[in-house]
Amino acid sequence: MSNHSINKAESALLGSEIELLMQERQHLLRVAGAAAVLVANLDIKDLPQDQAAIDAAEILGESLNALTEETLRDALHLVQAKRD
Repeated sequence: MSNHSINKAESALLGSEIELLMQERQHLLRVAGAAAVLVANLDIKDLPQDQAAIDAAEILGESLNALTEETLRDALHLVQAKRD
């Protein structure tokens, strides 16, 4: 097998991996968008008052706050939400 054939095969594999990563990004953006909408519409009084629920809400909030503005915008766009 020549170097040219190996490079073509590597390029094809790399292209496939990039496509999988882009699909995974779309799924994660949908999750992040749905989570952001949920948090925005959630009243803290509605949360169960056990430590596990409080910890999970805190992690979710921190994770959403850590997203870049562009990523959050993309996520909200995917779930067709408007940000206040």
